[in-house]
Amino acid sequence: MRGLCPAFLCLVLAACAGPRLESPRHFGTATHLTCVPYARDVSGIALSGNAYQWWDEAAGVYPRSHRPAAGAVLVFAPHGRMSVGHLAVVTAVEGPREILVTQSNWLPHRIEHGQPVLDVSAENDWTQVRVWYEPAHALGRTVYPAYGFILPR
Repeated sequence: MRGLCPAFLCLVLAACAGPRLESPRHFGTATHLTCVPYARDVSGIALSGNAYQWWDEAAGVYPRSHRPAAGAVLVFAPHGRMSVGHLAVVTAVEGPREILVTQSNWLPHRIEHGQPVLDVSAENDWTQVRVWYEPAHALGRTVYPAYGFILPR
């Protein structure tokens, strides 16, 4: 590397050490499904409508809870650009404030498995969560409101 200016060398080394943000097409499995039909297929919970509507639709039909369980559907409330909410299916409970989910369309047109979701609510009731963002290899910074979990029968 003799003859390279020190500023150039620093830029090269910095590029190697920084986080690598890749296009979402490199993550998960390609899909045309949105979160609603995907959650319905994976969980067996037969509800319809936009994701946020599932919470009210489940009343009296499916058990609802503020504690996660494998096979349950986490229902996200509308928030910002996520105007119709979101659904994610719990695949594992890692601890009282951490679960793993499988979900469709968190990254556009992708199905992701084993994605961490953390409860960051003050009351430990899963009404505020942070979600893993695979392109950054880290939890996302945004805190999302959630209604809770719909349990399969």
